[in-house]
Amino acid sequence: MRETGAGEEDIFAELCEARRRDVPYGRVLSSMCTNPHPVAIRAHQEFVNTNLGDPKLFPGTAAIERRCIGLIGELLHLPDATGYISTGGTESNIQALRTAIQLKHTDRHRANIVVPESAHYSFEKASQMLGIAIRRAPLDDLLRADPSEMAALIDEDTIALVAVAGTTEFGQIDPIEEIGKLAQEQALYLHVDAAFGGFVIPFMEKPAKFDFEVPGVQSITIDPHKMGLSTIPSGGLLYRSESLLKLLEINAQYLTSMVQTSLAGTRSGASAASAYAVMQYLGREGYRQIVATCMKNTRSLQEQLEDLGMEPVIEPVMNIVTVGAGDPVGLRKRLAEKNWYVSTTVHPCALRMVVMPHVTEEVIGAFVTDLKKVL
Repeated sequence: MRETGAGEEDIFAELCEARRRDVPYGRVLSSMCTNPHPVAIRAHQEFVNTNLGDPKLFPGTAAIERRCIGLIGELLHLPDATGYISTGGTESNIQALRTAIQLKHTDRHRANIVVPESAHYSFEKASQMLGIAIRRAPLDDLLRADPSEMAALIDEDTIALVAVAGTTEFGQIDPIEEIGKLAQEQALYLHVDAAFGGFVIPFMEKPAKFDFEVPGVQSITIDPHKMGLSTIPSGGLLYRSESLLKLLEINAQYLTSMVQTSLAGTRSGASAASAYAVMQYLGREGYRQIVATCMKNTRSLQEQLEDLGMEPVIEPVMNIVTVGAGDPVGLRKRLAEKNWYVSTTVHPCALRMVVMPHVTEEVIGAFVTDLKKVL
């Protein structure tokens, strides 16, 4: 640190130069994040110095978080759901498994969870942090969780099942109704990771059942900072009942609230305000239009890739396109040389593109033009 402070203009010249080196979203087809809505940015700025970690000092901000959870609960077929605004899917998934451990009262060193092979890498982090084993069930031919394979992995030390609504690699939706029945039959906790799909599936023409509408589902991860168009970081963790959230309570004596349930101690109220503001501003109709446009552009991208001889791994279920490409990793590198950023999947290996709101018809046209040059 400097002995004396630098001038504001010098500081921001350095910051702006660093920011210019970042890749603009208009060249990014690999990310599940996008430009936040202007309303979300304005709300974020208004609440930037609030701390939901001590809600009695910020009762107005805490009320906004409760309203935000209420709006998300309505979206997920449970208006009286409880929960909180987290930093994102990783924190929410870790917290859901903390809840399952507390609920089961089992020996943590023997405990295991059963997840599909398509589960997000955050469950690996949860395994390391919580000291529980992961059992990964094979997928079916459509790259969805196979309930029969999951059932075969359950034993007396299993504490939870996990299903995914919008897998990271392929955007696939697991058969959550079937997995919910399995969870009820086995008296197991079921957590649904809908970090990506939570703000897509409800606004599709024929939405799949994935949320609290399914009786066995106990908690859901959903990220407003993805297709919800909130600012980063804005995640969500919702529970079917308040008793589940209370399992996470720990004493925090020096705070005015005395207890905390979140993983992070200090939590910015800006995340909750941002998510609340954009949901109120767009409403269901606004989100339906955004999702419809993304799906239209998804189909357009897929058709143009098929014209180049690239066949889809699966027909897009959501706004993610995956295609065979001979050497996907090499092609990804050649595209990066032209300042286009896509990603590759692992099982099977394919080229992956996420059609977020910033991936417009114009972006797709420019991308395909450069793709032809590098093929």
